[in-house]
Formats: sequence, C-alpha cells, structure tokens
Amino acid sequence: MTNFAEKVAAAASGLRELFPETPLQENDYLSKKTGARILLKREDLSPVRSYKIRGAFNFFRKALDGGNHADLFVCASAGNHAQGFAFVCRHFGKKGVVFMPVTTPQQKIDKTKLFGGEFVEIRLVGDFFDDCNRAALEFTETARAHMVPPFDHKDIVEGQATVALEIASQMPDGKAPDMIVLPVGGGGLSAGVTRYFAEVQQPTRFVFCEPSGAPSLKQSLEAGKRVKLGKVDNFVDGAAVAEIGRENFRLLKDFPTEAVREIPENRLCATMIEMLNVEGVVLEPAGALAIDALKDLPRKEIRGKTIVCVVSGGNFDFERLPDVKERALRFEGLKKYFVFRFPQRPGALRDFLELLGPDDDIARFEYLKKSARNFGSVLIGIETKDRRNFEVLARRFHEAGWAYQDITDNETIAGLVI
Repeated sequence: MTNFAEKVAAAASGLRELFPETPLQENDYLSKKTGARILLKREDLSPVRSYKIRGAFNFFRKALDGGNHADLFVCASAGNHAQGFAFVCRHFGKKGVVFMPVTTPQQKIDKTKLFGGEFVEIRLVGDFFDDCNRAALEFTETARAHMVPPFDHKDIVEGQATVALEIASQMPDGKAPDMIVLPVGGGGLSAGVTRYFAEVQQPTRFVFCEPSGAPSLKQSLEAGKRVKLGKVDNFVDGAAVAEIGRENFRLLKDFPTEAVREIPENRLCATMIEMLNVEGVVLEPAGALAIDALKDLPRKEIRGKTIVCVVSGGNFDFERLPDVKERALRFEGLKKYFVFRFPQRPGALRDFLELLGPDDDIARFEYLKKSARNFGSVLIGIETKDRRNFEVLARRFHEAGWAYQDITDNETIAGLVI
C-alpha cells in the first residue's frame, strides 16, 4: 500500500507540469531582526499567487486517474481556491462552475476568469460564503457534477503537502528546519505539512498561526473536538474559517494548544506594510500570518535557529491598502481618534490647533452633532510620527480644559463613526 509520502511525491511530480517548485528564500532583513535564520517559502510566487493550486490539482488528478468521468466540476470560493480551481480546469480541459458571493471584489472575479478562460463559468450567489456554498452543493447534486472542496479532503491535504516535500528538498544543509511556521484557515496546508514531516521522520517544531478573529484550530484543540465559531472577523479573508476541516483536525488534534498563535489583525497590517516598504513583497493578510508570528517568539528561544515561514499568498487587492495602512498606524500607536466637546465660539478651532506639535497632523475633522446650544461633538483623527507625542497631547488637552474621549480602541463607537 502506498504511504502518504509516496502519494505526495506523485502529486509533486504531476505539479511540475504546471509550474516549478516555489523558492525557499533566506531573508536577511527578518534574520537580522530576529537573530534566527529565517527562510521564506514563497507560495505567493505560484502561478495563482497562492498554494491553493496544489490541492486543487491533486484533487482533479486523482479524480480523473480514478476513472471519474464527470463533465463538470464545481467549487465555492471568493478567493484563492477559486483561482487555483480555475487554473486547473483549464489545464485539464474540464468545464468548471465557480460559485462566489455577490459581494466578491471585481478583481477576484476577473482573476478567476483570466485563469479559467473558456472553461470556467462564474455564478454570483448570496451575500456571504455560506449562501454561495449552499448553492454550489445544490447545483452539484442536481447537475451530477463533482464538488472540489477548498480544504477538507484527503486529496486536497496530499496536494498541499507538496509544500513540505519541496521544503525538505530545498533546505540548504539538507537538514530539517528547527521550526516551521504555518498559517491556518481550514487546516489543509497544516495537516499536509505536519503529516509529511512526521512520515519521513524529519522532526521539527511546528507553530500554527490564526487570525485573532477566527481561531478555529485553537478553540477546537482546547475543546478536544471541532468547534464552529459563532462569529468570524473576515478581514484575513484567506484564513477566516468558522470551522476547521474534519479530516484536517483529525491530523492536527494531538498538537498542544500552545503551538497556536493568535495574530491580531491590526498588527498583521503593520507586518504587511513593513514587508511592502522594506522588502518590496506584496502579501495578502493570510500570506503575512507566518511572518507576523515571529513577533511572538522569544528571541532567546529562536536565536541561531533555522525557521521556515510559509508565505501562503499574495493576492492583495490594492483597493484595500488605505484600510491596511489605517489599521497599521492604529496598531503602532501613530494614529488615534477622539470625540471632543467643542465650544461653539469664534477662535475655538485656532485654540485647539495651537496645542498640536510640529509632528502632529489632523487626518480627520468632522462634526457629529450639536450636543448643546454652546457645544458640539467633533470627531478628530490625529496622526503623529512618534507614539509618545500622544502623551504630550493628552497633557496639553487636560491643562487647556478640553473634554474629550479616546475612541481608538472602542470597537463599538469606532465601528459606527470612523
């Protein structure tokens, strides 16, 4: 009976028809910053700018080799899985239907059409992923088509495990890395990589990273069973999954909860901006998870170690850049929002402006309402070059008798007015 590693090798061999191995690159900037030897597995350099093409290809390959003669394949996705699916449909010359939410950005729709060409039809259904997934399942049944899941299937896991095979063969000294940092969404990549290294008996430590707004693996490990999250923050759309895959959790359930890091979304934005400005590397939020997780690893613990970070994707819509920059500034303490009780008198604005320092800039000024005859509530956003400047401003505001509230971290109020 063929073991898992042999199946992964067969999948990798087939993948070479589509693209060469993605590079494993040592990153001097991150290495100097952490004191470790940081290697980046650049899945953002695949033909569809993510690793998802691997699982989709292997699923198709095994279905067709197994005698499945379905004329139509189906997937539900608003992101990287759709693009990998479309690319593979064209490669095998098979018709495919991609179900996407109506709210999917046009850029992602266009990229999926580009990769699939004449072989792919896109149907926009519902406002949320669950709606379009339900429609895809119903269509698959009535059309007698073949559903290609995004992560919860053994053939998908095998395909994603080709990342591990490549890492093992690409290590400069031929040894297993001391640590591999893996982003987690549905768990297909993590399940495949961990199983491969266990099977080829190359011991290494694994660190898993999930967005704070979607910790499905961590909560499932804590409960000892799969947990479906009641609420998910979709900002890290490539990893914001409400429930980890059944097959994937079976392979990950024995890892300790401490192996999972929850990554704050705003801190992740700072990492994305840092990699763009310093290294010229464009990453989507999920693609930056593993790099951001380095911030949580004690320097004494990783000094001199060889660490591989899997960069899972680079499909970033630059229309999101203002939001990413905003979140990054707020995380770094360089931008804050306040609601001031502003007196309705001549010269009030001039008096306020005179309190600002040379590095302080008003990024937003908006009257919210007239609270009383002589006062009004004003939303003011301030950017500065040094987070310590806000301590100086707070003192000046207090001494001048200004009444205000810092709403920067108040999710309820900020969500309504910012």
